[in-house]
Amino acid sequence: MSTVKRLDKRTERSRQTRAKIVAAARELFLEHGYGATSLQDVADRAGVAVQTIYFVFHNKRALLKELVDTTIAGDDEPVATMDRPWFREACAAATATDQLRRHVHGTRLILDRVASITKLLETAAANDPEIATMWPTEEDPRFTVHSTAAQALIAKPGARPGVSASMASDLLYCLLSPDLYLTFVRDRGWPPAKWEAWAYETLHSQLCEGAD
Repeated sequence: MSTVKRLDKRTERSRQTRAKIVAAARELFLEHGYGATSLQDVADRAGVAVQTIYFVFHNKRALLKELVDTTIAGDDEPVATMDRPWFREACAAATATDQLRRHVHGTRLILDRVASITKLLETAAANDPEIATMWPTEEDPRFTVHSTAAQALIAKPGARPGVSASMASDLLYCLLSPDLYLTFVRDRGWPPAKWEAWAYETLHSQLCEGAD
């Protein structure tokens, strides 16, 4: 067996182990809470030695960060949101209306995933202030994503005249926020598809010309 094949197999085994640990942590954090779950509990659920978790993640905070990051992305690929196919295809759409429809749908899929761990993260951060420092605060990544989409959208046929990039960015950032999504879907019981349709129609009236 070649060295490359051995390395590929080793890399894949490491990736599978990492994913198994994150999956076990997700289950236990949601069942019992972040504070009440030890790394030994995660190791037992994942079927690995606790030393493996320390080797891969070093501590429980880093494991939580990995859980949050992979939940947002939908997988463990090291690909930023703006490099994901759904985002690039949306920005490449021929019209403002088509881009907006794709952008709202892609964002809704992220929010669907994030909704399941929002309370978990809020509780964990309340009990451990250092958790909040694991994500940079000087520049909100979510705003960067929506701002990039807004700049592409306002330059396309069908964009409402007079809407600035700043206004479009703010509208996308605020109306497609996790807090607003949870208010409708979790608190008011809207199906995610209904929220998506509402968000699209509301944004279309502000950002695009004419009827959809």
